[in-house]
Parts: sequence; structure tokens; C-alpha cells
Amino acid sequence: MPPKRTGTSKRKAADSDDDATSAKKPKVESSVEGAQPTNKVLPVNISFPPRKGLRIAAWNVCGLAASQKKGFKFYVEAEDPDVLVLTETKVNDESVDPALKARFPHSYWSISSKKTYSGTAVLSKYKALSVDKTLPGHPDPDIVKGRIITLEFESCYLVATYVPNAGTELKTLDVKNEWNVHFTRYIRDLDKKKPVMWTGDLNVAPTEIDLCNAKRNWNKTAGYTEAETTAYKEILSPPEDSPDAEHKFVDVWRKLHPEDKHYTYFSYRFNCRAKGIGWRLDMFVLSERMVDRVQMCEIRSEIYGASDHCPLTLEIDGDL
Repeated sequence: MPPKRTGTSKRKAADSDDDATSAKKPKVESSVEGAQPTNKVLPVNISFPPRKGLRIAAWNVCGLAASQKKGFKFYVEAEDPDVLVLTETKVNDESVDPALKARFPHSYWSISSKKTYSGTAVLSKYKALSVDKTLPGHPDPDIVKGRIITLEFESCYLVATYVPNAGTELKTLDVKNEWNVHFTRYIRDLDKKKPVMWTGDLNVAPTEIDLCNAKRNWNKTAGYTEAETTAYKEILSPPEDSPDAEHKFVDVWRKLHPEDKHYTYFSYRFNCRAKGIGWRLDMFVLSERMVDRVQMCEIRSEIYGASDHCPLTLEIDGDL
């Protein structure tokens, strides 16, 4: 058991190859009435509605060191998740931040072989039964490093990913396609053992309501191509004639918000946040048989300023 709780007209890939609600909102001030906050740092005072279950948060921090200078800790203190998944950490070594160590006694880091690039971490109040940072079958360990951590717990696997980006002008779409082939096989194999919770920056906008300017971006911009959206769709619902047909997954936020156009990523370029030009790239994808444990799943839209992404939070009934 964990210790006691302590209280774009252009996709991001065009900028860099390293990537691209509940009724009660957290108390964060906006400079324009009715508009989303466009602050450059997080406010000190943030609060959320009381939790309903075990809380897991996922956040692409766009560089942990930079995020820590812009109010990262104020979000973590307010959210107080039992598990915090961080992507695009860009760290070269595991963090020794004493505040994080005190809050999360168990930490798991996957660090890229390329300096200040990529990076995934899982900070947890629960100790994992096993840890794996590989993607079985993938031929290039350097692509995998920094992008995946699988933790095994009693009731499920937690898979945290910072999925590769298809790149400017789709120049690394082949890399993304190869990742998707091996990852699809991997997550289905895990699901045959016990339920899976997959989260992080998945670097795909699954449907036209998951991004602005969908028609303009289709098959032209990383994250919204036929190859990428089809691969994601087939993870959720394998072909009926497939031997894996029974191993279905659910995009939890979309299931709970079937019509909403809310986004988790807003490019720093082109004043995208103020214009509401965003993409939904960060998800919780759960084995279908695990979905009945979900208590809530929300995009923390107001937590903006410490990253170009907003956190996504899930609560489940019971323990990991």
C-alpha cells in the first residue's frame, strides 16, 4: 500500500522532431473572462474537486527542468496523484528532487540515449512487481529508450509511453509505423495476462474532433495521418476475424466525453492557446474489461503555463 497521501494550424511535429471536465473546475485565474488561461507559469494556489478513487495523472511536461521553473510543483501538490506519468522529460539523469522523492517513494525513469531528448518517467506511491523499459521485437533500442515504461501491479499493467512523432513533412512516419506494429503486438500480449492501462503522450489525434483544422491536416501533418489513426483504431478494436478480436481497449476520456472538443496540446507557436487551436494527444487507454473501475477521467485544461500540454487525470476504484 502507498504511504498516506500528502494532501494549431500546424502540429507540433512541424516545430520539432521531438514532438508534437468535470463541472467543477480547478481554481485558476484567466486574464480574459470566459477564455482559457494563457499564463506562462502556473499559479501558486490550485485546487481540484475531492477524489473518487485511486488517482493517476499523465502529463507531457515539455522538459522537466523547464516545467519545474514554471510552477510544476504547484500542480503536483494540488493533484496529489497516487501515480504520476511524465513524458518528454528531456532529462539526462534521474531526478533527485527531494520533494518528489518524499511524495513518490517509487520512481521509474526511461532516459533517451540522446541528451535532453524524449524521456518518460513514472512516479508512484505503489511499488511495481516488475519493470520493463523495452518494446519486444523492436529492432532499434535507441528509438525505444526514453519512450516506454511498463510496470506490473497486482491487478493490471501500467504502460507509459511517449510515442514517436511522425516528424516534419512526415519524414519519420516509417519510424512511427514500425513502432506501432511492435507496440500493437506488445499491448495485446500483455492484455492476455492481465488488464492494461496505457497512458502518456500517444502522439495521435484519433478522429477529426480531436484536433482543430482536421481537413487541412489530414495526411499532411504528424499525428493525423491514415496510417497513425488506423493503427490506433485497430488497437482499440482489432479486426473481427483476428485471433486478438476479444482483446479490445477503450479510450476512456473519449468514452466519457463523446462529443467534446477538448485538447491536451497547444503549440507555443502562432498563439495557439489563445486561439483554441489544439490537439488531443494524451490519453488513458484501458482494457475493455477494466473500464467499469473508472470513476472519472478529465483533462486539466486550466493547468497551462508549465508546459505546452495539459495534464490528464484518471481515477479508478480499488488498487493497482
